Amino acid sequence: MLWTIVGIILVLWLLGFIMLPAAGSLIHILLVIAVILVIVQLVSGKKL
Repeated sequence: MLWTIVGIILVLWLLGFIMLPAAGSLIHILLVIAVILVIVQLVSGKKL
């Protein structure tokens, strides 16, 4: 589930970066949050 969300946010970030640069910053923040969540999951040892 988490990997699906990360993938969707990554695609939206790329689309926002190409089409709407102003909206890309918001998607970029969401992408950073998603990456932090993945790192926390990996460090805590829980299976994704």
